[in-house]
Amino acid sequence: MNFVYIIIGLVLLILGGNWLLKAAVGFSLRLKIPKIVIGMTVVSFATSAPELIVSLKSALEGHADLALGNVIGSNIANLGLVLGITIILSTITIEKSFYKTDWPVMMISSILLYFFVTIDGQIVQYEGIVLFTFLIIFLIYLLKFQKPAVIDERPEDDEELPLYKNLLFLVLGGVALWGGSELLIEGAVNLAEKFGVSERIIGITIISVGTSIPELAASIIAVLKKEKAISLGNLLGSNVFNILAVLGITSMVTPIKVVDQGLLTSDIYWMLGFAILVFPLVFIPSKMRLGWRDGLILLTCYVIFIYKMIG
Repeated sequence: MNFVYIIIGLVLLILGGNWLLKAAVGFSLRLKIPKIVIGMTVVSFATSAPELIVSLKSALEGHADLALGNVIGSNIANLGLVLGITIILSTITIEKSFYKTDWPVMMISSILLYFFVTIDGQIVQYEGIVLFTFLIIFLIYLLKFQKPAVIDERPEDDEELPLYKNLLFLVLGGVALWGGSELLIEGAVNLAEKFGVSERIIGITIISVGTSIPELAASIIAVLKKEKAISLGNLLGSNVFNILAVLGITSMVTPIKVVDQGLLTSDIYWMLGFAILVFPLVFIPSKMRLGWRDGLILLTCYVIFIYKMIG
């Protein structure tokens, strides 16, 4: 039954995130908010809603390892699994914003997280404020100086819906995210207790992959449609948002205290390793391109990571 809860919970989170995204874009277009602002704020927040809801609810209920494991695992899955599969299916060209803003900001965010959790084994309120403030500064910088670098990754959602549909998607999205998080956390915690597996392992494998499914689905659909709907910048941006917004907001509400030391002795180093690995792959062997060989390297590393987690 726990597996059923987890599967239904994941489906509801994916549907809820998508409905919330439709509502957010619809309201933004109705209010004549510029597309650049929609892309960097509304869309980013909506697509990270599953991670935020799961992490916040987990932390509030005393399952901090689920909250932190979810974010660290999602960041690893975005690069190892999602990016790996995407570039195996189709070569992507890298924008200059990769080395100017996207990768440096992701690394700074990752290093900030590393120091915050390794110093005292927790992320407290003032550290959450630091993370969230860094996000605001990053968004202001992007909106002011990097407008050409922002890619509209959801062109099919750019339609102004009737007001009642916006409201319907907003309510459905909110209810689905709440219900999905309830079922997912219930199933995950019960599963961990039943099999004697730590919440950290459940969070960093099943839940993190589950909350990364929307990015994976969007990436594969984009490749099949031959659209430039996915880029390395979008995935790096998702990782930045996971750390600065999801953990920032969660730790401002309630401290995130590490229980399973594996998060500090292993998982966070894997996250930093994947973040660092992407940089040389972008330049070697083909400059500013990622192809199937790079994808195989990332996917192989991800499989090794998962094997070590459950082995």
